[in-house]
Amino acid sequence: MDELLNWRGQFPILETTTYMISNSLGAMPRAVYDRVHDYAESWATRGVRAWEEGWWDMAVSVGDKVGAIIGAGPGEISLHQNVTITQAVISSCFDFSKPRNKVVLVDLEFPSIVYFYMERRRRGARVEMLKSEDGIHIPLERVLAAIDETTLLVPISYVLFRSATIIDAKAIIERAHKVGAHVILDCFQAAGTVPVNVRELKTDFAVGGVLKWLCGGPGIAYLYVRPDLRAKFSPSLTGWLAHQRPFDFEIGEIDPREDSFRFLNGTPQIPALYACQPGLEIIHKVGLDRIREKSMRQTERLVAGALQRGWRVNSPRDSAERAGTVSVDCPHAREVKNELIARNVMVDFRPGAGVRLSPHFYNRDEEIDFALAQIEEILATRAWERHLQPA
Repeated sequence: MDELLNWRGQFPILETTTYMISNSLGAMPRAVYDRVHDYAESWATRGVRAWEEGWWDMAVSVGDKVGAIIGAGPGEISLHQNVTITQAVISSCFDFSKPRNKVVLVDLEFPSIVYFYMERRRRGARVEMLKSEDGIHIPLERVLAAIDETTLLVPISYVLFRSATIIDAKAIIERAHKVGAHVILDCFQAAGTVPVNVRELKTDFAVGGVLKWLCGGPGIAYLYVRPDLRAKFSPSLTGWLAHQRPFDFEIGEIDPREDSFRFLNGTPQIPALYACQPGLEIIHKVGLDRIREKSMRQTERLVAGALQRGWRVNSPRDSAERAGTVSVDCPHAREVKNELIARNVMVDFRPGAGVRLSPHFYNRDEEIDFALAQIEEILATRAWERHLQPA
C-alpha cells in the first residue's frame, strides 16, 4: 500500500483532474483556503497593527519552513518575489568592471536567468555560454574547464528544467571554490522532489521558488546565503527592510543588517507568504526521502511506458540522474499536450523536450498508465489535429 496517497485528500484538484504537472505548478493544498482567510482576517481586524504582529518578519520567518526542506538553518533564508529577483539581488553584490568578471552559463538554464545575465553584459559581465551536446545533460567537463581565475559567478540549476537531469553540483562548487568563484545553485526543480542540503554542498548561494514541487503557489522565491559569507556581501539592490533601523526613516546611506534581512529590499508580498505555508508544511511532514523513492519508481514507469511505445525520452534513463519529470518527445507533442489538457490531464510542453509529465507524491500509479494511454489514443485517432494552428 502506498501510504503517501493518504495525502491526496489535502489537494482538491486531484478529485477531478489527472494532475501530472507539479514541475510547473504544484497542486494547491486545501489548507490554503484557511491561510488566505487568516491574512484577510488579520488585515480586516488588526489593520496596520498586523505589521508589528507578524507581517514584518514573515519574509524571513516563513523562510525557516523552506530551510527545513533544503538543509538551511533558522534565519538563513530570505523570501522574495521570484528567482530572477533573487539573482538580481545576488549579482548586485558584485563588481563586473574588474578583471574577474566572467559568468559561466549552460544553454539548458531557464531562459529568464539567461536573459538576466546577458543583460549584465551592459554592466561589464563577460558571459561564457556552454552548449549541451544532447539537450539532456550539461557538458560537465567543459563547465569545469570554463570556471577559471577570471570567473566571478556560476549560476547553475541543480535539476535542469527541460530534461530533469540532476547535475553534479558538488563538482562544480568545488571547482569554483578552488579558483575563487561563487556558485548560485538554483534548486527550483530540485527542492520538493530531490533531497537537497545546501550546507553539505557548501554552495555560496541557493535560490528557488515554492510554486512547483513545494506546492506553495506563485509569488515566493527563496534566497540562501552561506552564513560565513553573509557579512561579506552588501547588495546594491536594497531597501528599507535591509536597514538596521527602518522605522527611524533616516535619510542617507543604508546601515545594513547582519542577518538575512540584509538581502531584502522593499515591502514583502504578504498574501503569498500566507498561501505558501501549507505546502511547505506538508512536504516537510511527508519527507524528502519518501518522496524521492516514489518519484524514482513512478518516473521509471513513465520512461518504460514511453520507450515501449517507441517515443523518444528526453530525460536521463538512469533514475539516479533523473529528478521528478519525464520529457516524452512523441509525435506532434505540442498538439498532444493541448489535447491532454482538454481531456483534463494536466501536463505541459517545452521545445526541445516534448510533453513533460511530472508525478508527485500524491499521484497514483494508475494515473501514470492513464496519461500514457491517453497520448497513445490521441495519436492513434489523430485527435491532436484539432489543435493545429492555421497556416
